[in-house]
Amino acid sequence: MFRKILIANRGEIACRIIRTCRKLGVATVAVHSDADRDALFVDMADEAVSLGGQTASQSYLKADRIIAAALSTGAEAIHPGYGFLSENPDFAEAVTKAGLRFIGPPASAIRAMGLKDAAKAAMEKAGVPVVPGYHGAANDAATLLSEATRIGFPVLIKARAGGGGKGMRRVERPEDFTAALDGARHEAQASFGDPACLIEKYVTHPRHIEIQVFADDHGEVVHLFERDCSAQRRHQKVIEEAPAPGMPEEMRAAMGEAAVKAARAIGYSGAGTVEFIADASEGLRMDRFWFMEMNTRLQVEHPVTEAITGVDLVEWQLRVASGEPLPKRQQALAIHGWAMEARLYAENPATGFLPSTGRIRHLRLPEMEARVESGIRAGDLVTPFYDPMIAKIIVHGESREAALDRLVAALNRTEVSGVETNSRFLARLARQADFAAGNPDTGLIARALDDLLAEGTPTPETKALAALLLTDLDRLPDDPDPWASLKGFRALGEAEEIVVLAGAERPETVYLSRQDRHCWRARIGAAECRLRLTRSGENRFRLEAQGHDRQGSWHRDGEKAVIRIGEDEHVFRLHDPTPANRSAAGGNQVTAPMPGLVKRLQASVGQQVRAGDPLLVMEAMKMELTLSAPRDGTVAAVNCSEGAQVAEGTLLVALEAQDEA
Repeated sequence: MFRKILIANRGEIACRIIRTCRKLGVATVAVHSDADRDALFVDMADEAVSLGGQTASQSYLKADRIIAAALSTGAEAIHPGYGFLSENPDFAEAVTKAGLRFIGPPASAIRAMGLKDAAKAAMEKAGVPVVPGYHGAANDAATLLSEATRIGFPVLIKARAGGGGKGMRRVERPEDFTAALDGARHEAQASFGDPACLIEKYVTHPRHIEIQVFADDHGEVVHLFERDCSAQRRHQKVIEEAPAPGMPEEMRAAMGEAAVKAARAIGYSGAGTVEFIADASEGLRMDRFWFMEMNTRLQVEHPVTEAITGVDLVEWQLRVASGEPLPKRQQALAIHGWAMEARLYAENPATGFLPSTGRIRHLRLPEMEARVESGIRAGDLVTPFYDPMIAKIIVHGESREAALDRLVAALNRTEVSGVETNSRFLARLARQADFAAGNPDTGLIARALDDLLAEGTPTPETKALAALLLTDLDRLPDDPDPWASLKGFRALGEAEEIVVLAGAERPETVYLSRQDRHCWRARIGAAECRLRLTRSGENRFRLEAQGHDRQGSWHRDGEKAVIRIGEDEHVFRLHDPTPANRSAAGGNQVTAPMPGLVKRLQASVGQQVRAGDPLLVMEAMKMELTLSAPRDGTVAAVNCSEGAQVAEGTLLVALEAQDEA
């Protein structure tokens, strides 16, 4: 076993690797950017080396600096985690040439799976079923359109390099093909430096099912069963689970055998994932699953496999990389129960899932209810430079139903303020009818999106609760004088406190009168209710209304209160009577909706534009966003340049005022 390793990554995966290293007595070296100087993983590591810079390209993608850090600290091996350099064969090769061990597969295996067209050809040769499509060398538009017509629409255009949904387009009709191909190529070139694409038959009811494989340097290869990653949004996984719902035992064995064949065909070593697409239009069937690609690294969702097998995959990585044989053979591996993982992100579902940046003011992760993998602490800053994941929440139960209940309970106990998150979206997805019934597919979220984003209407009791919490009216002074507690006492009649809450359309006035120490009567318009409120700690409370006694939590996030009762969450603010400062420019300005990088600028002063024309592309947290012209007009000013880092709300492009045009 190694004495010391360097972790060429950051965030939750770096913390995850450090925990296993501590268990094994292996010392760890962290590398970090300037933006991550005070991050949790840096504090957890035994040593840390600064790479400088803010962005990934200035730090975590600097292979020479990372290798130099490993050599200078006496590390014997480098663990790449996932993302960044984890699937870069040149990095793996350079690590080996420096006399270090790369904790991952050999560079030749990474190269074999790096380009999707070559990988599919290799898999066909190895006898692994492959999605019908075109993976040939010719890549001109005419050839690709001809092949798409031969395959039959709908088809999927896919960049042959990279992943994560970049350079991917679904095309329903031949007449839409050329424009979709141009878009896919442009995105592929920008993301991977390679515009080449391949064509695949689009599966109308697809399930994304992947097999975890593991190989050692002694010729042994095993699989650790499947994970279902079908719950996706824009090709990004949202909730993963293991095993796959509705998986027949004979199909599980066949997929496992195919995945092992794939690993053997490329001389694999270490942890890897073979991803398959399955046509579930008539349920899962033996003749309807096909190889998509292989991820030659540890996956983000690896904890669900650990939960059902009892295996520490990071420990296996370290043992195999240090020359040991696999700890278990295939016959010793079995599935126990059901596991699910939800990815908690700093993003705002209400604004198209735009990344949300800022300082985490309050953080409560459900560590009593679930396994939590996180690299974030209260007080940390979520920057635009990296992936916006806050935590992975993993649960395990004896059955899928038990795991699902535990996942919802864990999400309901998750509290974050300072940034927007997708926690409520995740809880609704877990309860969505098709998902809960075990019928996920990759199009489910898109179909159910309106329901998944819908916010419930708060009850009068909840509004009264918000009024009390925002104003602290329920807090009595600690004074032995009985007259001190008679806040609002009148000799004649009942005193009422008036609180005005901000409303979506107009303010709402809440009239509150205390009945005793904890009980209140409230009037809101024509509605009247009674409630009993007792606080337990800074952020917890019990609310009794209409004979129903429930626990809840709340926290302040700037000027707003976020109130959580069961699976319901609502945001309230006090009404500000000061008129909002409204810009006279109206639709003349295009401002940055988030902090980020101006990646491409397509507007110039004097340019005539039509509503919807792209003006520029911003990038933040691995996400690209195209900003378009709000109306027809002429560009009057461009206040940014390509490569510039801009803050949220920055004026980027201005159109001439309509009365001047």
